[in-house]
Amino acid sequence: MIYVVGSLNIDMAATLTRFPKAGETVTAQSLLINSGGKGANQAAAVGKFGGDCTMIGKVGRDAFGAQMKENLRSFGVDVTHVRETDGTSGLAMILVHKGNNRIVLDAGANAALTQSDVDEGLSSAKAGDVLMVQLEVPLCVTEHALRVGSRKGMITMLNPAPAVSLSRAVYETSEIITPNETETEILTGVKPDCEVHIALAVKKFRELGARNVVITLGAAGSAVAVGQEITLVPARKVKVKDTTAAGDTFVGTVAVLLSEGRDLVSAARFATYASALKVTRKGAAVAIPTRAEVETFIKTI
Repeated sequence: MIYVVGSLNIDMAATLTRFPKAGETVTAQSLLINSGGKGANQAAAVGKFGGDCTMIGKVGRDAFGAQMKENLRSFGVDVTHVRETDGTSGLAMILVHKGNNRIVLDAGANAALTQSDVDEGLSSAKAGDVLMVQLEVPLCVTEHALRVGSRKGMITMLNPAPAVSLSRAVYETSEIITPNETETEILTGVKPDCEVHIALAVKKFRELGARNVVITLGAAGSAVAVGQEITLVPARKVKVKDTTAAGDTFVGTVAVLLSEGRDLVSAARFATYASALKVTRKGAAVAIPTRAEVETFIKTI
């Protein structure tokens, strides 16, 4: 079983001819409104890839909250532990230009997630199950989830996004961390733009208490650090339409393959195909490919 403790947001994604300057209004070419949030996106990726997934999170008592729960349910995700709370659901405003995105978040109901919610959601979890967390819910809740997961012997995965300063205990209770380039630079002070800098960033993460590190590098692929080895996994060249949820697709796929007994490097190699297929599509969770689609995609390249 794979448990995801994290955020659920409504994504409002506007495609632009260019990003606006300060004080400027730019007319959108299109507007797409979908369910998102890093937690929900990762849960959707797990569900669509065929993994058994339970989502633990909070939504508002509004139409958006009901929509987000139903969308996850349609992807095969158990939403029993997605609770409703007063106020609005989380919201992400996404600006997209030439495949790149800029995101502004309003936490909404995500800020109401508690340690008790986590305890209840993970009550049936056992050793060998996978726990996925991010940083779009209160940090104390994420820290608690990692402690619980570590005590239970779960495979704990931290996607440190959006990047904030983290305690050593967070790194030490995360069996795997999966930062992207920007998050790596914020957390270690090193921009992972070459093999030497990647190795230095991994060294910095290890000094902070991390064990296994997977740095996603966008068009350059990913770097997987296990033990003393750092394996560079090249990206697949595709026509990029929207990078939203590409990282979530990657880590969700990795989680499923780890739960099936794959090693981290081979899981990352397969996940590269899943994220490559995702960026050819517009949208977040709705655009994440299924396992069958990824397998068909692999045969065509």
